[in-house]
Amino acid sequence: MLALTSIWTTILLAAAVALAPMAIDMYLPALPQIGADFSAGTDQVQLTLSIYLIGFALAQLVCGPLADRFGRKPVMIGGMLLFALASVGCALASNIETLQLFRFLQALGGSAGPVLARAIVRDVYTPRDATKILALLAGMMALAPAIAPTLGGFIVAFMDWHWIFIVMAAYALIMVAVIAFGIPEPLRPEHRQPFRLCSLLRNYRRISTDRTFIGYTLTSAAIYGGLFAFLSGSAFVLIDVLGVAPEHFGLYTALTAGGYVLGNMASIRLASRFQPDQILFYGLIITVTSGATMALLAYQQVYSPWAVILPQAVFMAGTGMVLPQTMAGALANHPTMAGSASALLGFTQMTSAAGAGALVGLLHDDTPMVMATLIAGFAALGLLGYLLMVQRYPAQDFKTQNASS
Repeated sequence: MLALTSIWTTILLAAAVALAPMAIDMYLPALPQIGADFSAGTDQVQLTLSIYLIGFALAQLVCGPLADRFGRKPVMIGGMLLFALASVGCALASNIETLQLFRFLQALGGSAGPVLARAIVRDVYTPRDATKILALLAGMMALAPAIAPTLGGFIVAFMDWHWIFIVMAAYALIMVAVIAFGIPEPLRPEHRQPFRLCSLLRNYRRISTDRTFIGYTLTSAAIYGGLFAFLSGSAFVLIDVLGVAPEHFGLYTALTAGGYVLGNMASIRLASRFQPDQILFYGLIITVTSGATMALLAYQQVYSPWAVILPQAVFMAGTGMVLPQTMAGALANHPTMAGSASALLGFTQMTSAAGAGALVGLLHDDTPMVMATLIAGFAALGLLGYLLMVQRYPAQDFKTQNASS
């Protein structure tokens, strides 16, 4: 077993969390092909992503409290087994409705990784230290959206989209073995919470009325909306509208993932010089500026892959600075309910993401305009959440440098 504070444990957690973005990013290049195979419209194909996000959001509300009661490892292992089985179901789907059903089940299992990885970081580290670990974890996790679309594009080009889900299933089974034998249980017995409906509702009520939690969570959710507006619309915009070949799609999106990594690295480097909320503000300014640039280019009818990818790469750099701060800030006040707090944070993020995905599918007009406008709008909402809530109710533990930092 590895030590919980080991860099190898952080790498394993990143690999576990990567299962969720992989389930989104790897099949993006296949969306047009799936629509053609099932004779389904853009809105129906897009629904396979929105349904995944809805299931992901709902499952977290139960996954977090279960982990607070029974421990992190059993719930994470069970979730990944469900993910593997549902992935096989997706591969065998014979129509769009069956694919949507198994995508929902896939999301129920896939939610365990991100929720419990955040909770484990909060179990082990102080809130201020957690911002650095979450940034490091997110930076490593960004390899998934960099690699997954490229791999998915090659599978679509040279094999068949069904094999994308077989690869997902195999990855999940490998992670089950790694988690089972690689890391110890981080939740101490004295911190376990009873899993009773009254206790569950009481915990969620306590967390959801914490204004600090609300501020960081809403800010994070808005940026997630912008991120998933891109993920939902990028395949249709780049492949169908701008003529990018499916096997090249991943190379373009890898640049946006590179922006995310740079943002995470900047977040880690700036942590010794600036308060977390200052880094959060700088990141939000970057997302607003880049989102507005993409929207302006779209309204000026500058229709080129680079008019989408370059602003999005900068947006992702800002996102890489924003998300570690908002995640750590949202969990700061709830050390004994980290699983439930992480679940409620994730539920709000994924609800925003699902809404963004649904809007992209419904409003798509065969131009980049809808996607770009939504990205800019969600970025502006994130900055508004910071100004109205985070500035007024900051996480207290962010204000002092911890001795262990």
